[in-house]
Amino acid sequence: MTDVKNVSFLSLKEFLNALKSIDGELLNKDFDEKNFYFDSVATDSRSVKKNTLFVPLIGEKQDGHIYIPKALESGASVVLVSKKDDEIIELSKKNPCVAFVYVSNTLHGLQKAAGAYVQKFPNLIRCSVTGSSGKTTTKEIAASVLSQKYKVVCNVGNLNSETGLPLSVFSIRSDHELGLFEMGMNRQNEIGEIAEVFKPNFGIITNIGTAHIGLLGSREAIAQEKKKIFNFVDSNGAAVIPDEDDFADFLCEGVKGKIIRYGKNVKDSGVVFISDDGLEGTTFSVDGVKMRLSLPGKYNFTNALGAVALARELGLSPEQIKAGIESLKPLSGRSQLVKGRLNVLEDCYNANPDSMEKAIEFCASVNIPSKKIFVLGDMLELGDESKKAHANAGKLAIESKPDMIVFVGTEMASGFDEAKKLSGNGQNTKLIHVDDYSLQSIEKAASEINSFASDGDFVLLKGSRGVGLERLMPLLESNYKK
Repeated sequence: MTDVKNVSFLSLKEFLNALKSIDGELLNKDFDEKNFYFDSVATDSRSVKKNTLFVPLIGEKQDGHIYIPKALESGASVVLVSKKDDEIIELSKKNPCVAFVYVSNTLHGLQKAAGAYVQKFPNLIRCSVTGSSGKTTTKEIAASVLSQKYKVVCNVGNLNSETGLPLSVFSIRSDHELGLFEMGMNRQNEIGEIAEVFKPNFGIITNIGTAHIGLLGSREAIAQEKKKIFNFVDSNGAAVIPDEDDFADFLCEGVKGKIIRYGKNVKDSGVVFISDDGLEGTTFSVDGVKMRLSLPGKYNFTNALGAVALARELGLSPEQIKAGIESLKPLSGRSQLVKGRLNVLEDCYNANPDSMEKAIEFCASVNIPSKKIFVLGDMLELGDESKKAHANAGKLAIESKPDMIVFVGTEMASGFDEAKKLSGNGQNTKLIHVDDYSLQSIEKAASEINSFASDGDFVLLKGSRGVGLERLMPLLESNYKK
């Protein structure tokens, strides 16, 4: 197809056809179809620029329709609305060069429009990644590898939600050969909805854990939701499934395309584990070609194996896989090792019981002559499971026998209490708890660490993004870079 540069992402006819099932209707009937044009999409009026499709969303606390006037001032050329009140009709009359299109639900309208846009690229190889933990890391590893053969487009960061995924696919252009989009969820059927948008023909699941168990109720329900990423895998596609996960067989059920199981011990994977290099990563080979993954921990090695399995299926050579693995840049806040007077493993972009356990286990296994300091922040969105999960984190941490554990946040009080209860028998782990994650508390935690740490000590930062443990970095920096 012709590139979308200087061409509207969708024509008016394509746009209305996409929205037909949700009552799509052009409100200003005198609008000239020749003027229909948009080359960007936004749900936040602050991101609107000239020729933007503005999609006002209705949330629990705010109705985005109140920002339509601001979006119009900033240059919106198309506005999606789910109201036909006098105010909306009056705005449409005052802005005759702007297309006002009614739908029954603007979120669904965004998704339908995004799906129609994706279908304009029939030759695009469509790949997606989901899982309870490790999906962004897996996506980034896969992107680094696959870009050695294909021109790849993927979502930035973790824009993987019911709104983030549709917004992300509008970055596809005609010269892209492969789309790689991460899919996340915060409610039931969210994966199903966004899979319908992108229709991935290749999918990777990283694992089935307990992230969002407070929302879906059980791991079985999580597995059922995650496997919807395979809904559009056909005989020309493949489902890439973690062999060691206890839901692996369930994830294989009903897949219409090829099933590829990945893991350290999978036969015919072409992968041979060579060595765990601690903080320096993992050395392994693919079809006889030796390479090193710089991200530390066996969980990151497993993430890499999913990416390698997909790459081999898509025809990459071992040399191309090596180039992608070894050119991978550190992911900010995700298993990022920052070396200085202290060696800090910054893994605080996200946290759930699975990733917390893996991080603690890895740090316990690292053999270093200096002290180990664990800084553990609240894991958010765990619902009724929260107290139990945080207590277990405290148990795992104290059993790892670090020299110091700093618990950050109200939820981590359960971890602190459990660690305190289990400490003893001559164990000298220093235990600290700060009540919340205000700046004052973060500064208190930094002060405790700085007064305790010595040259060469190792620090783990692990917590949910909302805790903001990365704020410790400059406070520790002033100490360890002198």
